[in-house]
Amino acid sequence: MEASVMARFHAHSQPLFSSSPALSARSAPPLSISNPRPSTLALGLDIKNRFVTRCSVDGAVKVEAEVPVEKSFPPFPTVMDINQIRNILPHRFPFLLVDRVIEYTPGVTAVGIKNVTINDNFFPGHFPERPIMPGVLMVEMAQVGGLVMLQPEVGGSRENFFFAGIDKVRFRKPVIAGDTLIMRMTLTKLQKRFGIAKMEGKAYVGGNLVCEGEFLMATGSASE
Repeated sequence: MEASVMARFHAHSQPLFSSSPALSARSAPPLSISNPRPSTLALGLDIKNRFVTRCSVDGAVKVEAEVPVEKSFPPFPTVMDINQIRNILPHRFPFLLVDRVIEYTPGVTAVGIKNVTINDNFFPGHFPERPIMPGVLMVEMAQVGGLVMLQPEVGGSRENFFFAGIDKVRFRKPVIAGDTLIMRMTLTKLQKRFGIAKMEGKAYVGGNLVCEGEFLMATGSASE
């Protein structure tokens, strides 16, 4: 009886993992479509040494390479750079709030960007403890509308444009330093005889709508 008890004790005290390759191979589950790689625990391997792989149908193993975050985002295109914008718009520091035009259809629509930085002159006063871009400056997306209205030839335009009305303006989200404000202005109605244009404007940050409204603008010569 004592020998039988000892035999059962030794049977239950066998180590869970063995250094024997044969035992490890017998312990590992078979490879299949539902189990493309062997269990690391069954093989007695450290889980930190595991690589992320993808198995194709033909049996080839492809390792997925990670793309660094600094290479993950394509740059904005340049339809108009800051020098071309300055040749068209009469605005200057600190009220030129368009850094680049990334899409432009003369007389129809334009999309510009404003890179919001902590060095912008309005942040020290709006507000020191929580710097956010003033809503009245977000409304200056109308400058992008000026590029649509003026429709300049090469060398810019000698026309100015002015606000005649602002309707249905809504501020959806705050804009802070580090954001890129993407501003789209679309011409919806134009009365050439009176030099009056109605435009729809929308501004985005990262695909999120932050500001929208309807703008009524009037054109005039530089001497007026």
